[in-house]
Amino acid sequence: MAEPTIDIETLATALPRRIHEVMDRYVTEIPDHAALIEDGTVWSYRDLDRHVREVADHLGALGVRAGDRVMIVSENCIALAALLLAASRIDVWAIVSNPRLSARELDLIRDHSGARRMFFTNGVSKEAAAHASRCDAQTHSIGPLEEIGVTALNESASAEPVEQDPARQVAVLIYTSGTTGTPKGVMLTHENLLISAGITAQFRQMGPDDKVYVVLPISHIVGISLLVMTLMVGGAVRLVSRYDPAALAKAMAEEGITILNGVPATYQRLLEYKAVSGLKRLDRGSLRIIAVAGAPLDLSLKQRVEQELGLSLSNGYGITECSPGISGVRYDAPRADHAVGTLLPGVEARVRTLDGIPVANGQTGELHVRGRNVMRGYYRDSALTAAVIDSEGWFNTGDLARFEGDILYIVGRTKEMIIRSGFNVYPAEVEAVLNSHKAVVQSAVVGRRVEGNEEVVAFVQLLSGSDVTASDLMAEVAPQLTSYKRPSEIIVLDALPATSTGKILKHKLAESLRQPGHVS
Repeated sequence: MAEPTIDIETLATALPRRIHEVMDRYVTEIPDHAALIEDGTVWSYRDLDRHVREVADHLGALGVRAGDRVMIVSENCIALAALLLAASRIDVWAIVSNPRLSARELDLIRDHSGARRMFFTNGVSKEAAAHASRCDAQTHSIGPLEEIGVTALNESASAEPVEQDPARQVAVLIYTSGTTGTPKGVMLTHENLLISAGITAQFRQMGPDDKVYVVLPISHIVGISLLVMTLMVGGAVRLVSRYDPAALAKAMAEEGITILNGVPATYQRLLEYKAVSGLKRLDRGSLRIIAVAGAPLDLSLKQRVEQELGLSLSNGYGITECSPGISGVRYDAPRADHAVGTLLPGVEARVRTLDGIPVANGQTGELHVRGRNVMRGYYRDSALTAAVIDSEGWFNTGDLARFEGDILYIVGRTKEMIIRSGFNVYPAEVEAVLNSHKAVVQSAVVGRRVEGNEEVVAFVQLLSGSDVTASDLMAEVAPQLTSYKRPSEIIVLDALPATSTGKILKHKLAESLRQPGHVS
């Protein structure tokens, strides 16, 4: 099935002005069709429209004004989706926060954003309930939503100006994960989200028959985008609060799931579940699209997933600041390598040296992108915004990349590049070799400063019960890497520290090298 040609201007003209308006057409055309599904609860498009209006009215009664910021501390659930869309309805900026963040992290976001109120889905998440208790939140029913913790009104909060232009009005404020200092709030506008979601929905030829499994957290950009794009086409959003590979396997077999987005760990754990449970084969049911992004994709994992499910695992690339879509492998042109495909319509890209000099096709450099998907900026940090978005609108992704023809490859992060004896070492290359070992679940490579140089250090997580040692791995990988790329040390851990989306927290691993024994 060939993918459609997408004209970005035509798409933009047809989009609504706010993200909550994506449902309006289907409230009229297919009012009884499922919109949101959470375990045994189903809201139709008629239900969703009515309940979002009720929640929006209730927010107003709680003193939340247009231009205010509100924090929604929640796992994926219907209540979270309703609060997010209701915020849009009254021009409030939504900050969706993962309840598994620490008290320190949540407090930093609250204080930096100047949130008017915080909302906690106590009935869904024990972590959210614990934060609610710590913040002296009172339990309320907000329209149809029960067991919602609500903090006292922040009287000192000031409302931001409301912009009628959807390219200027902020829809969500996303605080980037893994921050160790001052929080960094990414301002994504309604147009940012609608453009990015609309392009992906058209590429996937999505429609009302699609049921999308949304297990990636809505506290991150991919989860928000999946919610918006599915409602944009009249499909059903299957909301999942926590990833459980057994539950995913069951949903695939029995619930008619058609689209699955994940990070590599999503698929790795699904295959592990199959092996441990003794299943002969996973039943893919109605699944038609499987996609992966968010972390480097190991080719052996890609091949095993494709062999198991009989579908091409499509790799893509995006970042929070770009709402998130930048590139993706086309579904009518699957690839066997780790490329992240071609640029999405409306996205421009260029590759530069760290000094800003253009590099030739095939050479590695820093990736800069431009388009209507690029964020408005970092909240309350004009200096940081100016440091990453130049006067012509080019955003420096901080990622190292190369183009081979029109195909994009991501090599690693600029800040993660290791310079060893004058040679550039890209961690992703070393990780790919380590991940090819049958006993390795995942790996992460970081630099360790030594006098006058940097060393390559690898952290690995092995399959449960494996008797492979660090020495065994070193012997295996050494012949596959030139001398300066070989790890000086391989450290085996029970698990690598990661975000809720599965992104490995390399800064924690790097810190552990400076403070041995503190990896968590």
